[in-house]
Amino acid sequence: MASNMKTLFIAISYLLFSNAILLGVSGDAPCGNTSIFSVAWGLTSCVDAAKNPSVKPPRSCCTKTADIFSRTSASCICSVFLSPLAKQVGIKPAVAITIPKRCGLKKRPVGYKCGRKNSTL
Repeated sequence: MASNMKTLFIAISYLLFSNAILLGVSGDAPCGNTSIFSVAWGLTSCVDAAKNPSVKPPRSCCTKTADIFSRTSASCICSVFLSPLAKQVGIKPAVAITIPKRCGLKKRPVGYKCGRKNSTL
């Protein structure tokens, strides 16, 4: 467990650093004025549910996911779930993208295509 947390911390740190350099924090970024790494860091409680569709997302994951949708666009969460960091941590994008539905979020962009393999929120 400690090893997984260390790997997650390193991967998120890498994402934070690389996105700060590549995307900066501009209004044109997928998450508006919030960097993708900040959003990713907030979704750490979703990691297990993003790897396995039979794992129920914890309440903290659902709360944070709902918060993201209230402050940003669907492209933001898609950018996080489809990012190289997500892949490094072992997140399965097709599973991660189902989290808003599995959380029962009513205010999610139903039918929104995330871009890879027609993954739908």
